[in-house]
Formats: sequence, structure tokens, C-alpha cells
Amino acid sequence: MQPKYRFYATILDAFWGYLNSDVIWDKYWGWSENPPYTPEEFHEQQFQELIDRINRKPFDNEKADRGTCFNELVDALIENRKPKDIIVERTADDLSYQATYNNRVFTFPIFICREFANYFKGALTQQRVEAILPTTFGNVLVYGFIDELMPTTVHDIKTTGSYSVGKFKSHFQHLVYPYALIQNGNDIRTFEYNILEFSKAGYPVDTYTETYVFVPERDIPILTNHCEEFIRFLEENRELITDTKIFGLDDLQPE
Repeated sequence: MQPKYRFYATILDAFWGYLNSDVIWDKYWGWSENPPYTPEEFHEQQFQELIDRINRKPFDNEKADRGTCFNELVDALIENRKPKDIIVERTADDLSYQATYNNRVFTFPIFICREFANYFKGALTQQRVEAILPTTFGNVLVYGFIDELMPTTVHDIKTTGSYSVGKFKSHFQHLVYPYALIQNGNDIRTFEYNILEFSKAGYPVDTYTETYVFVPERDIPILTNHCEEFIRFLEENRELITDTKIFGLDDLQPE
């Protein structure tokens, strides 16, 4: 049966960011006498960014490129193959990989890449998962790509310029992916965000792990409620949405 809506995990994150724009504004600029935006301007900016993401408008982002690069380096080491879509050379001191992607150059210490790859030894990389989530407004296909799937845990690699405890608590990957796995007969409930923090100069400074355990009785209602709120938003702003994949009207494209 054709789902009425198709939501990938990180679009649910983007919607959460829009809903909580005042909280986010306060976190970054609440102390500032001269913030770059008023709370109202920031809310409007978050609205436009969400619409652009729904419409899959291409965007250029250095932080996203760094994360893509690091993920691919780790996957290549796990699978003992050459990286795809990035040019990789060793630095003169033989201590780092220099990766060129999207006309940007990033440097990653080899020991960090190997540390991550060893941790995920034997993992299945970039595994697409999906499942139907029933809602008041009809069936939603929730889906996404698991970075590293281990026999008893799901892992998502994150890179960030600033880490604080619980940074990814409000994200939806640790709800969507276990839900989809369980619906498909794979009872894997433990989820880890494996985080690499970078300095402003672009060098890795520390690693962290956030662990979440999926509890269906608690987490399925949270996921369902968020999807229903998102559906209300989509229907209220339908005239702004040019990419109808989110309504299940076109062939599903990768995240």
C-alpha cells in the first residue's frame, strides 16, 4: 500500500529545529547585546531552511562536507577498499590523511580514522532501512541510512565543531532506525552516536559517545506525535512545497 508521506530521519530533525527555534536562539545568542538576528528573524530563517530542505534545494556546507569525508574514510577502512568520490593522500609526515571533496581539503589524523574503523570492525556500512508508521493522518514511510550496523547496535557517526553532553538527544535517528529494524524483524534497540569534535581550525580534538536504548512503549508515541505535527505543517504550507516526494507522489530518492 502506497504511504501518504515519506519522512527521512534528518528531515524530522530539521522540523524539530524549526519548532524549537526560540530555544536554539536563546542558547546561541540569548546572552548577546548585539545578536545577528532577532528571535523572530531566526524563526523565519529556520522556516525557510526547512522548506528548502523539504524541496531538496542543493546547499553547500563545509561542516557537512567534512562529515561526509570522515564517514567515507572510515567506511573505506572497514571494507578495506579505496574511498569513493574523495581524493585521499597521506601528509608528508605520514600521520594524517588529506582528503579532497567538493573542492575542499580536510585533514584527518590516521590514528583517529583507524580508531573508528576498528571500533566498527565487521559492520555493515550505509544500510538503508524503512518501515511504515501508522498515524492519525495515514501511513508514513520513515526511512534513512544507518552509518554502521553491528549485530547488537546501530551507530551514527557525527562530526561537530562544538560538543556538549546530550547534544543529539533530540535527534530522531535513534528512534527511526531501531523502529524500522524492529518492524523488519531485527530486534536491535541500542543506538550510539559516535562523535568526533573538531577545533575551529579544523583539527580533531576529542571523541564522545551518546547511547540510547529504544523503548517501543515510550518512543513510538514520541515518533508518531512528531510525524503528525510535521504532517500538519506540510499540509498548512503545501503551496510552498515543490518536491512532492515527501507526499509519496514520486519515486523515493536517497536521503
